[in-house]
Amino acid sequence: MLKKTIKITMLFDFYGSLLTEKQQNIINSYFYNDLSLSEIADNIGISRQGVYDHLHRSEENLEDYEAKLGLLKKYNRIRKNINDLEDMMTAKGILAEDQNQDLRKKLESIKSIL
Repeated sequence: MLKKTIKITMLFDFYGSLLTEKQQNIINSYFYNDLSLSEIADNIGISRQGVYDHLHRSEENLEDYEAKLGLLKKYNRIRKNINDLEDMMTAKGILAEDQNQDLRKKLESIKSIL
């Protein structure tokens, strides 16, 4: 369940603005605010089943956006390559504390963007 939660929240970070406002509110309430389906239903005035349906449809939409656009996959690939590059540079002593401060700052700047 935790793995699914992490994936959905990451997909939501990339594609959340493509969902309807109601879908966004339900995703936020469920995954970020840890509210139950019943609590969400009471808050927005629909049935628990209605919340479940919206949540399920929203998750499907997020997965469809990722299948078509692949932003999360690209993000993960870039992140891995940056980490690998940093590990290689560290192993070769290129990022030693007393050397290449400009290179270290540039690498940290790139990592902060992601």
